[in-house]
Amino acid sequence: MACGCGEVTIAVLEWWKTGRDAHKARLREDEDDSDTDKRARPNSTAKARVPPRIAPDMPVPCILAADPYTAQAFHTRTSLYCHPLSFRDIAEGKLPEIASKPIGAPKSNNNSQASSPESSLRGHSPPKVETPIIEMVICSFALHLIEKPSELFALLWELSTKARWLVILAPHKRPEIKDGWGWCKWDVESWSECRMTDPVGELLEDRVHCRVYRSLNT
Repeated sequence: MACGCGEVTIAVLEWWKTGRDAHKARLREDEDDSDTDKRARPNSTAKARVPPRIAPDMPVPCILAADPYTAQAFHTRTSLYCHPLSFRDIAEGKLPEIASKPIGAPKSNNNSQASSPESSLRGHSPPKVETPIIEMVICSFALHLIEKPSELFALLWELSTKARWLVILAPHKRPEIKDGWGWCKWDVESWSECRMTDPVGELLEDRVHCRVYRSLNT
């Protein structure tokens, strides 16, 4: 949402690739190293901030991108589709119709049973599916630009009915998300719910604030 030129999208895909590479490297170590070698080897990366190991059963992230101003720039940089949907469009229930995937992403081997992301977003999935169609929404340096609380509420409430997680990146602590708007604040350190006003569990790096919220409606 408000995907810009794809900076966050690239970071997510790099995170996935790094985690997959880490899983492959660990498998090679398990095959090649003896127990003695493992005990003797220092853990030089113990304190490094690295993604968790990602097993092969986790698919390539399926990206849904929306921005009313930078669709072409996003596509040029990432080779993914972007739909020109505004905050108001999304608040009114609109979502991208085509799931964007990296070029060359592996296809499912069970096409007869698994519905495509495109069909799910167009409303052709089974009517009793209870899982959210979006696992995570990321909004980078844009959500604080919504000035009217009523418009912010409408957008966040609609998102809370369609997504499980909301990640907000901003140069400060805005916007202020209130109780009753469909979300609870999530402490990423203790991995538990916290009060909206609690500063704990937020990430701050290079003056960029990262806050995570869990939907109460999915």
